[in-house]
Amino acid sequence: MLELKNLWLQRGERMLLQDVSLRVHPGQKVGITGANGCGKTSLFSLIQGVLQPDGGELTLPPDWVIASVAQEMPSTDASAIEHVLQGDARWWELTRAIAAAERDHADARLPALHAEYEAIDGYRARHRAARLLHGLGFADTSHDRPVTEFSGGWRMRLNLARALMSPSDLLLLDEPTNHLDLDAVMWLEDWLRAYPGTLLLISHDRDFLDAIVDAVAHFERASITLYSGNYSGFERQHAEQLAQQQSAFERQQREIAHIERFVARFRAKASKARQAQSRLKTLERMQLIAPAHVDSPFRFRFPAPSRLPNPLLQLKDCSIGYDHRPLLERVKLSLTPEARIGLLGPNGAGKSTLIKCLVGELPVLAGEALPARELAVGYFAQHQLEQLRPDRSPLQHLQALDPRAREQELRDFLGGFGFHGDQALAEVAPFSGGEKARLALALIVYQRPNLLLLDEPTNHLDLEMRLALELALQEYTGGLVVVSHDRHLLRSIADELWLVDSGRLSRFDGDLEDYRRWLLQREAGAAEEKPAQAGSARPVDRRQQRRDQAEQRRQLAP
Repeated sequence: MLELKNLWLQRGERMLLQDVSLRVHPGQKVGITGANGCGKTSLFSLIQGVLQPDGGELTLPPDWVIASVAQEMPSTDASAIEHVLQGDARWWELTRAIAAAERDHADARLPALHAEYEAIDGYRARHRAARLLHGLGFADTSHDRPVTEFSGGWRMRLNLARALMSPSDLLLLDEPTNHLDLDAVMWLEDWLRAYPGTLLLISHDRDFLDAIVDAVAHFERASITLYSGNYSGFERQHAEQLAQQQSAFERQQREIAHIERFVARFRAKASKARQAQSRLKTLERMQLIAPAHVDSPFRFRFPAPSRLPNPLLQLKDCSIGYDHRPLLERVKLSLTPEARIGLLGPNGAGKSTLIKCLVGELPVLAGEALPARELAVGYFAQHQLEQLRPDRSPLQHLQALDPRAREQELRDFLGGFGFHGDQALAEVAPFSGGEKARLALALIVYQRPNLLLLDEPTNHLDLEMRLALELALQEYTGGLVVVSHDRHLLRSIADELWLVDSGRLSRFDGDLEDYRRWLLQREAGAAEEKPAQAGSARPVDRRQQRRDQAEQRRQLAP
């Protein structure tokens, strides 16, 4: 059992934990929640012995093996699969010991070494590592490539696979979905549900937490409160506690009334399509969870676009790709101001490529892309965080967009995104990923776009900011296309789902549960085809080969 007894932890002037007691039992799966900077990651450092408490004690069974994801970017010439295999420390030691014994002709040692190797299922280790890589989205042909050839996000996936490879009693995961797409998130969710050890999971993904955890440890005001049940259960219990405070209760009632008005409007126009009905259910659920978030520091809305041309953008029989090699072909899409589309598709199918084409970053290889003359695109992607000026403050970024605006108006606007007081004047350079993402979103909102193109907008955002973004997108009156691994976001804002697969874009007739089933069937079909293909002389599918090569280039891109 993991136990905290009257534990105190202070960092600088800030008290993170004050007289905290907590018990986590073997096999329990606990979600760790709370505002950014409240001490969640510091708890992991305490457990790993990197930090020492300022008072009280933290105890663990002495024989527990702890696994966690290394935060350092791996830089090694080892292959991807070797990097993952090294996560099983005992397997790696035995492998080297057997090799040394064979080299030194130490025959007397070999039987015992081989017996232990077999006892830890060593002969299947490479197969286990390959399955982890496959589940996290690595093309089979990339397993033997050097780690140094992969981009930063893919190296972090390798670190995650390495942690999962480690036989452990306690697994510590801090935002494991940040660098994953939806397919990999769904795979990881299933893997963690089956994990037999104790799990502590820091995450800002509601659906991910709901599917995995059986308790929630919530950080608030230098204390930790343990709630039984999943994240949805925690939200209900937390809302009931807040309602006992009169001021919080009054704010709750205003928030509920606001969402009820929106739900009533949406119910009147919602179609019978499965995704539209799924969205309606999600909105109705938001009426229940909103009271738990009345103290959120984030409040903003998208101003109405000044113009709404119809259609906003059309793609007519377009081929889209790189270096004259199409990744998508015969793409037809007409985006109207009413469009609210969630893009689905397997890893590497071309979702982000399609978004780049819609933005205008990637010219079509064939066909026509027809933007309206008054089209105003708001585009969010992770690489845009790097385009923020590190030597400028949030206020200066806004002033560059609107030099004539009054400073107080800009500061009031930034306050809705959590940039208050001196932080609105601070340089961006030391900002966290979440702070940079909030600023990038603020810049988009301020420019009043009539078409939003969002590629993984919730990466690095905490739960409160995610909810604020969802609520703002509910009332946004322009067109919307989003790629996201956050299923709660997709359910709450998308009226229709489109599938990118096998070089085509098509409407997906179903909801996200249907998509999960589609993925499983696709995976099963691929597994059945492999033995048949091994002995056949069927011709090479050149289009699929080009798509596979494009996916490899994407994984290896800087």
